[in-house]
Amino acid sequence: MKKILTTGLFLTLAILGLNAQDGYKVGDKADDFKLKNIDGKMVSLSEFDKATKGAILIFTCNHCPYAIAYEDRIIDLDKKFSKKGYPVIAINPNDPEIQPKDSYENMIVRAKEKGFTFPYLFDETQEVYKMYGAKRTPHVYLLSKEGKGFVVSYIGTIDDNYKDASAVEKTYLADAVMAVLDGKKPDPNFTKAIGCTIKDKEYKK
Repeated sequence: MKKILTTGLFLTLAILGLNAQDGYKVGDKADDFKLKNIDGKMVSLSEFDKATKGAILIFTCNHCPYAIAYEDRIIDLDKKFSKKGYPVIAINPNDPEIQPKDSYENMIVRAKEKGFTFPYLFDETQEVYKMYGAKRTPHVYLLSKEGKGFVVSYIGTIDDNYKDASAVEKTYLADAVMAVLDGKKPDPNFTKAIGCTIKDKEYKK
């Protein structure tokens, strides 16, 4: 009997562990976080002013060719939607011991080179990307403010052509932001993120 109970407990913990690694789904409430920006200041969701209606949270990095291909489009998204209450918040989730190009120092250099108009945060402990369930760079989480917190409205990719911005036919992220601004639910609210795997020494990604 004791063996059965112990086995059941291990199975339960295993299931909970798997669920925890899955991260957020559309409709989930997003917990707050505090990460260091490239200007040395700490940034958290709760600190955004009352005029903010949500946030375009993008896990990205310096070295990944997919992330690099989307940099100009991410800047354009921030310029378009930050004034509508949906600013971009970029987060680098990679371990610089595995990928030195993604070090905090190199984040500062890259942001200056590209003229980033948005916070570029370093997930040094890699806890935030795991909390969200991000798998790739870039990986998008559109957050909408509800009450004092944020709820996930869309998860996935930015558009349907990372190689050529002029050949894009489906602007998934921009369409999702416009939908929530119009008081509607994004359709689709989930797409598959396309990009480089996140570099995590614990999971050997």
